Amino acid sequence: MGAGNHTGGSQFLLLGLSEDPELQPLLFGAFLIMYLVAVLGNLLIILTIGSDAHLHTPMYFFLSNLSSVDVCFTSTTIPKMLVNIHAQSKDISYGGCLTQVYFFMIFAGMDNFLLTIMAYDRYVAICHPLNYMAIMNPQLCVLLVLMSWFTMFWASLLHLLLIMRLNFPMGTQIPHFFCDLPPLLKVASSDTHVNSIVLYVATALLGVFPVTGILFSYSQIVSSLLRMSSATNKCKAFSTCGSHLCMVSLYYGTSLVEYLSFTLTHSSHGSMVASVMYTVVTPMLNPFIYSLRNKDVKGSLGRLLSREPPGP
Repeated sequence: MGAGNHTGGSQFLLLGLSEDPELQPLLFGAFLIMYLVAVLGNLLIILTIGSDAHLHTPMYFFLSNLSSVDVCFTSTTIPKMLVNIHAQSKDISYGGCLTQVYFFMIFAGMDNFLLTIMAYDRYVAICHPLNYMAIMNPQLCVLLVLMSWFTMFWASLLHLLLIMRLNFPMGTQIPHFFCDLPPLLKVASSDTHVNSIVLYVATALLGVFPVTGILFSYSQIVSSLLRMSSATNKCKAFSTCGSHLCMVSLYYGTSLVEYLSFTLTHSSHGSMVASVMYTVVTPMLNPFIYSLRNKDVKGSLGRLLSREPPGP
């Protein structure tokens, strides 16, 4: 079959992290463990926040949403990878590939937006503590999350519709362990000029602006901390930002490495390693970062596991 639009039965080939047969059992075991830890850890965070009324605040509302997105984010790519390793197959259908691209973009974008919203939440809490509950009211919190979902739904749909215009030869090899947009555009047999322009514009709008928002929020937070005279208040304020800063560093650091690896060096191996970090490792570490660095979550988690009722 020549180049052309694929039907539901046509397939791509995901080359994966390694073609060495001896490494496949090791990769399967490592990714299965990381996937289970990521899913169970984030579900435990959601359950902990939902079961303790003391954690029903804007900060933990956004954290529970982030954990929910992380469960979906890692579930978009890893189960298919595990199935392929176990079946000793590289196949993914045309429809399965497009579905993976679509949901991957949605959940990656939601991570991006939620981290930005959480930075704004910390900015209001530290710089405007007296007006915090008035500003971060439940209506605004829900609106911010819904707007993020709405934006990513339509942005991802636009990319999907543009991909459906492209042609791919039967058995097209994708040098990745899942269907991601840049590698998919690279292997298309038709002109991807429009797709690339839309991708760069979307990256600028949906990537640069949130990062700018995070940097602005933390510049105001640092300025506010420097004006505080009490060392105790400084430590308390910074401790509320520590977990979020760790998550931001992990997510954007690995995303930047993947982007630079793909666009500057065209190294698929470097890009895949960075992808593993922010699609699997970061969602896996987020529950530990928040539970180990946050005494409120640790206390609620301890009560949940010991089945003690929340304090008054």
